[in-house]
Amino acid sequence: MTESDASQRKSMQMMNRLLMLLGFVSATAFGSGIVVALIDEAEVPPEQVEFFEKQVRPVLIERCFQCHSSDAEKVEGGLLVESRKALLAGGESGPAIVPGASDKSLLIQSIRYESREMPPKGKLRPEEIASLEKWVEMGAPWPADASTSEHVVMTADLPRDWDALRQNHWAFRPLAEESPPNVKDLTWPESDIDRFILSRLEVAGLKPAQRADRRVLVRRAYFDLTGLPPTPEEVHAFESDSQPDAFAKLVDRLLDSPHYGERWGRHWLDVARYSDGFGGFLDNQAQPHAWRYRDWVIAALNRDLPFNEFVRLQIAGDLIDGDNAAVATGFFALGPTYISDGGDPEATAQARSETLDDRVDTLSRGILGLTVSCARCHDHKFDPIPQLDYYSLAGIFQNTNVIEKPIALPLVIQQYDEAQHVIREREKLLEQRETELKKDETKLLSEQPQELATLRSGLQKLKDAAPPKPDSVHAIADGGTADMHLAIRGNLLRPGSVAPRRFLRIVAGADPIRFTSGSGRLELAEAVVSSQNPLTARVFVNRVWMHHFGKGLVRTPGNFGALGEKPTHPELLDWLTSRFINQGWSIKELHRDIMNSAAYGMSSRYDEQNFKADGDNRLLWRMSPRRLNIEAWRDALLAVSGDLDLQLGGLPVDDINSARRTIYLQVSRNGDHFQADEFMRLFDFPAMRATVSERLPNTVPQQYLFMMNNGYMLRRAELFAARLGKESQTNEQRIERAYRLLFSRFPTVDEQQIGLEFLKEQKATENIVASDDRSRMERYLQVLLSSNEFMYIE
Repeated sequence: MTESDASQRKSMQMMNRLLMLLGFVSATAFGSGIVVALIDEAEVPPEQVEFFEKQVRPVLIERCFQCHSSDAEKVEGGLLVESRKALLAGGESGPAIVPGASDKSLLIQSIRYESREMPPKGKLRPEEIASLEKWVEMGAPWPADASTSEHVVMTADLPRDWDALRQNHWAFRPLAEESPPNVKDLTWPESDIDRFILSRLEVAGLKPAQRADRRVLVRRAYFDLTGLPPTPEEVHAFESDSQPDAFAKLVDRLLDSPHYGERWGRHWLDVARYSDGFGGFLDNQAQPHAWRYRDWVIAALNRDLPFNEFVRLQIAGDLIDGDNAAVATGFFALGPTYISDGGDPEATAQARSETLDDRVDTLSRGILGLTVSCARCHDHKFDPIPQLDYYSLAGIFQNTNVIEKPIALPLVIQQYDEAQHVIREREKLLEQRETELKKDETKLLSEQPQELATLRSGLQKLKDAAPPKPDSVHAIADGGTADMHLAIRGNLLRPGSVAPRRFLRIVAGADPIRFTSGSGRLELAEAVVSSQNPLTARVFVNRVWMHHFGKGLVRTPGNFGALGEKPTHPELLDWLTSRFINQGWSIKELHRDIMNSAAYGMSSRYDEQNFKADGDNRLLWRMSPRRLNIEAWRDALLAVSGDLDLQLGGLPVDDINSARRTIYLQVSRNGDHFQADEFMRLFDFPAMRATVSERLPNTVPQQYLFMMNNGYMLRRAELFAARLGKESQTNEQRIERAYRLLFSRFPTVDEQQIGLEFLKEQKATENIVASDDRSRMERYLQVLLSSNEFMYIE
């Protein structure tokens, strides 16, 4: 073995040791297999039931039932689509589906127009095809009691005992007046929150984890509240503060940071399915003013706008505070607005139906934690939400239009409108004169171009001199006052009984007040934040808890209905919610309550006994480690490499190499239009086609390939090396500074030794990467930047 070979082998061994030490390579990322489960009708997971009810059954009813249901005049091809059993049995051509294999399923082949062409009147929309494909790949789950027959759809609005229904499910009951329970261990609790948690742990015979190290706490707090890592100096200042209220002061300081609004604004933008437009087929328009809604959300959170007012303005801001709050209604205006793919009534009605469903779903799942959209074609199968109630809400949005609203001073708007009026009149004159000259044979042809050129020149001068278009926002405005008819099978062309505009009866009672003012949005806003509605505050408190602890007290944050999970700590949820309301719906006070508890300050360390009893940490015996979302991870990369631009707000950028915070990157609704889309989606940024309840982190090989090979990471390492070169004199100092910047701690002896051994190797003897002139320091730092420890909050 030559000296060069030995040196190369030694370098690789040190790199491998470093990779293993930092947890860079995840076995699960490269060793996962794919298992296709054939799902029995009686055992369908709740999330699959919701997918079936919202994405699959409406398509079957609206697009297939006319020819393939027991109510059809003639069942074409002998195929029924009313149940999983019927689809498996198939018709004259054999089974319609092969669970787990969409490509082999006749149903999928037919809707793709690969074999037959179904439905024959027109191909399904791409998203409808994608939903059916995904459903078959899931194993074609079909809830056991999910009958899809016409007689169920046509069922009348039967009388119900709404008071009894409200008492039968925890989420619909009024907030309980809870008192913190007594506990045996009086030394651990630091707040009433801790007593609720400790009482459950004591019953289970478990003990809470010890308090986290101070450097862990400060890093956790910074990322939770600002989405940015603390500097070594900030960590040192907190570790040196021996006052008992040191952490409370830290929390207050972070809540006062303008970057708090950026971090928590991003959480809310998920709920609002925020994007810059470009949703693809039937929804491909740009939304150039979307950023103004984003900046409104950030500013509202920074000034601690009470959450009830925050919600009211987003539902009816234009009706509450005129021009000043119209931007808030971007909550609805920035959703998909579908355009018909043809002029026929069916296509137009379908596009309108999809648009209305987006608004109802965003309101119900995003704010109320209910899957009301499952009642679009029939009464909800699991929750007390009749189809009539769905159209009571849909009718409000039927009377609401999406507009671009100017936000400049009235005089500026007037001047712009007047100039545009003159331009339009001159355009009409030009068009009229062109027509006249074509008919006037007495004019010499040589004279016509000269006259038209003069007219066109004058028109162009008007356009050049016209004032620029005033700044605008995407907003909504009232456009009618009529109640809507229930749509049989979800088909707007088949009207049923009138659905009076009003709130959900499971919340508001058997005979809610009817909405009669304009579209009904202002009355809807009041109903949503009413003291009689326990859902809005419960759902939001649960979301805030989720973002601090990784999981909500209700682990299905977008579904508080029968198919959702019950709260792990129901008394704590109601106590926190009542306190939240009593403190004026202050979000910042809610943060203080949660973060100043012993529960929040727990270590994330593993305990074998506790883990055996509660491996999923439902009883909250420790702080579960959490991976940073893409925004916080990218922002942290920019921060530690000394390249972060902390400018607040403004126009979005379409360049992942920009130094702006990630919340300011442009993203499309479909995730396939802007440069940043591919990068964001690689690290679990969700498609913004519908309200997002929570992000589900995935670990895939492409993420690690990105960190190892992508030029973005190489650039981060280059800038990080340059920063360390300026701030430190020796490799020992650079390694120490790197660890403090990245992990808020000093390196261990082993970590220091590995780094020094790797860095002292001579470049002339190495051949790790051919034709690569990057320094060893840059390679070393790229590994640190890609480590699991940097990507996780303990």
